[in-house]
Order: sequence, then structure tokens, then C-alpha cells
Amino acid sequence: MTSVFIVEDDKSLQILYDKMLKLIGFEIIGIANNGLEAVKMYKAFNKKPDIILMDHRMPVKNGIEASREILAHDPSSKIIFVSADKKIKEEALELGIYDFIEKPFGLDKLINKIKEVASTNTLQNSI
Repeated sequence: MTSVFIVEDDKSLQILYDKMLKLIGFEIIGIANNGLEAVKMYKAFNKKPDIILMDHRMPVKNGIEASREILAHDPSSKIIFVSADKKIKEEALELGIYDFIEKPFGLDKLINKIKEVASTNTLQNSI
């Protein structure tokens, strides 16, 4: 089962992502409310998530800062950036994130992207 770590400060989006992804068959291994919490939780996970959904505009530490720290700790992390801030797309991609989805988006777009990442993880694990 593909594991997902949600990093999002908007409670309604946390609930939406959590319920939707569980219904489709993904395992939610954690939800962080800001970038600082995300980095601490990521480092504490015994089993790292297959996919991280990362928001940008969050209190304490933003998504760019959190992604930079997570990728420095584990360069193989698969981060899907989900943000309405188009100005940071290039910077996020240059960090080494897997992909960038601009808000607003249809849930089918997010689901398809997560499935795409999950299938690349499956392929890499079988090699």
C-alpha cells in the first residue's frame, strides 16, 4: 500500500485529502500543520512515506524551506508540491521535488499524479 504524508495548514484540505486518499486505498501516515512540524515528523518516521503532499504558504516554515530540509535528509523523497503560488514553481522544481500542482485543481488531477508517483516507486522497488 502506498503511504502518503500530508503537509497542509488548511484543516478542510487536510480532511479532504485524508478521506479521499484513504477511499482510493492509500495509507495516510501523518498530517503536519506547518513546515517545521513536517520536517520533525519526517525525520521521526521509522518507515518513510512513499509520497509527500506539500503546501507552500504555511506558518512557522513554508513548503520550500521544509522541502529543502527533507530532501537534504533524504534526496529520494517524492514530494508533490500543491500550491496556488505559481511564482515559486520553478524554485520548487529546482529543489528536486517530483512535481508541482497548481491550486485550484480537480481531485482527479491529484489522484492521477499520486498514482503516477506510486507506480514509479513500484517500478524502482522491483529493479
